[in-house]
Amino acid sequence: MAKFIITGDTHGTMDLAKVVRFFGDHEDEYNEDDHLIICGDVGACGFTPDMEKETRRVLRDLPVTVLFVDGNHEHHPRLNDLPVDEWMGGKVHFVEPDIIHLMRGQVYDINGTRFFTFGGAYSVDRYARTEGFDWFPEEIPTYEEYEEGLANLESCGYQVDYIITHSAPREVAAALGYGEESVEEIALRRYLQQIADETEFRKWFFGHFHEDEIIEEVFVAMYEEIMVIDPSGC
Repeated sequence: MAKFIITGDTHGTMDLAKVVRFFGDHEDEYNEDDHLIICGDVGACGFTPDMEKETRRVLRDLPVTVLFVDGNHEHHPRLNDLPVDEWMGGKVHFVEPDIIHLMRGQVYDINGTRFFTFGGAYSVDRYARTEGFDWFPEEIPTYEEYEEGLANLESCGYQVDYIITHSAPREVAAALGYGEESVEEIALRRYLQQIADETEFRKWFFGHFHEDEIIEEVFVAMYEEIMVIDPSGC
């Protein structure tokens, strides 16, 4: 049965070494039926053109299929200009055949394992960035994306195996010591908190905060660490 390898932000090539090391240390253990899931800030569309090209090359050369939710540091207009396809029951953007953007508010059934995904977050460093160049308003989800996520969860009875996001539910972010820097971030974290309160799930993985921490045994902040889910239990 396919395995899922989960990690936090990779920021183009800046934090990809952890992924390269992992697969180098586990050579021949994984194949294209397995999935690497990155919890946002990937840069497969974004950062500089040279870094984007190199990021895709590294991801393309991995032995697995690469899945990711969008973070706040992506080139959202270019990502969203890609055709919307359907894959494993949910909407996706195929950046490349084996590099797949899991869109906001989607439910996927990947070989019997059900995931809910929701990207996006507020950039606290907007003051040092330029709108339309290295930050984009689309980093914050829309009302329609919020509603679609709730509708998709309702359609599966608010029951999934795993949740993958970039930001975190309000209470989880507070437990990590983070306040809410903007109205947009407050709305997003409250939305994610609603999902946490109403949905049955095994674990929730998220990035964004550049920490490796487990809250209440089920909320997993990912950055440097890499975690493997083996649905077979082996």
